[in-house]
Amino acid sequence: MTKIGIEVHVQLNTKSKVFCSCSTKQSDEPNSNVCEICCGFPGSKPVLNKEAFEKALKIALALGCRINKETFFSRKSYFYPDLPKNFQITQYESPIGENGKYMSIRIRRIHLEEDPGALIHKGSYCLVDYNRSGIPLVEIVTEPDFKNAKEAREFLRKLITDLSYLDVYDKKSEFGLKADLNISTTGAKVEIKNVTGLKDIEDALVYEEERQKDEIPRKNETRGWNSEKGITFLQRTKESEDDYGYITETDLPLIEIGNKLLNQIKESIPELSEEKSERFTSDYKLNEKDAKVLANNKKLAELFEKVAEKVNPDIAAKWIIRDLMNQLNYHKKSLNEIEIKAESMIDLLKLFEEKKITDNTAKQVMINMITKKNFMPKKYIEDNNLIMKSDDSQIEKWCKEAIKETKKAVEDYKNGNEKSLNFVVGKVMQLSNKTANPDAVRKILVKLIRK
Repeated sequence: MTKIGIEVHVQLNTKSKVFCSCSTKQSDEPNSNVCEICCGFPGSKPVLNKEAFEKALKIALALGCRINKETFFSRKSYFYPDLPKNFQITQYESPIGENGKYMSIRIRRIHLEEDPGALIHKGSYCLVDYNRSGIPLVEIVTEPDFKNAKEAREFLRKLITDLSYLDVYDKKSEFGLKADLNISTTGAKVEIKNVTGLKDIEDALVYEEERQKDEIPRKNETRGWNSEKGITFLQRTKESEDDYGYITETDLPLIEIGNKLLNQIKESIPELSEEKSERFTSDYKLNEKDAKVLANNKKLAELFEKVAEKVNPDIAAKWIIRDLMNQLNYHKKSLNEIEIKAESMIDLLKLFEEKKITDNTAKQVMINMITKKNFMPKKYIEDNNLIMKSDDSQIEKWCKEAIKETKKAVEDYKNGNEKSLNFVVGKVMQLSNKTANPDAVRKILVKLIRK
């Protein structure tokens, strides 16, 4: 029987590091955002970042954990080049939160710690960048409740969504979220270290489950993931917690979490994706599938709600999910990269709702909204004379011209091929620069052809 547990490491989106005032920016020159504290100089004293602690507490509450009213930090000793002081400040005996539940998966513990530095491998040698050292990291440890890789991926996808709702996590960060994957089938437990990306996490678990059918592990072991080859590889036999020699971090005080702080954090927790999805179905009468698609992206959900205040919710949902998202995917962009103003979307969809522009015009304008900066849909439509034409006399002229240019399709329609009329309609739309009312076009064409 396959058992899978995950240790999720989430970088918090604070401006400064967890125990010093150095910037958390990682785009600067290597080893430029560092000081004596995050580099572990003798005599340096850590000071806890209040914002980091409160964001960790916010995550623990959102994931239904029991909060420890007293918590403290420990030193986790191990020797590795990316850890300059040879120990990591973390929480061990008394984490911020324990015994939670999220998506029916039990959460064993949630604690706050510092991220180590980054190793940059250059062929035969390795460099160390300590800019990352000391960035606040929350570790979310689940029980081995996942039965397969797909379940684990869905859990992480939803977790990422809700972390963005909580405003504690920056998706743009290269190291924003990574996971250690614990999996056992019939033998000992195997841990796959530091896997990033949902696809790689699923692929690593699928591969390892298959591998263990042929190579039953006799001892607990730690493995790495090679995403290019799609395989795991042995790094070392698994150490135990005793090997880390945890001792209390005496430079940091015992932290007492009072009811006042707990209530403040609870009140700051917003509506999360599951609740939002349920509200979209009840308040806006969306179907369950559309509601979940919208709620699974914070920016998409915010955009929908603003647009739905002015536009029919069904129209808003359809265009945002079908057309906006498809065009974003086609142009390899995301809502995090470009700004789609709700006012622009409202202007566009209002014109469509009022049947002042055609479906084709709306689609073309939406492409411009994605590809051009400071694009104003309403002005563009007016300037380019794209308002839908319903003047029967003008439409009849286009229809007569189209009939002359599509004689075979017209003949096929007369002989009973109903679909041939679509070709003639398309020709009329081409002649009208996609501004003719499609319903009027079809009605007039049928009348002219059947004369």
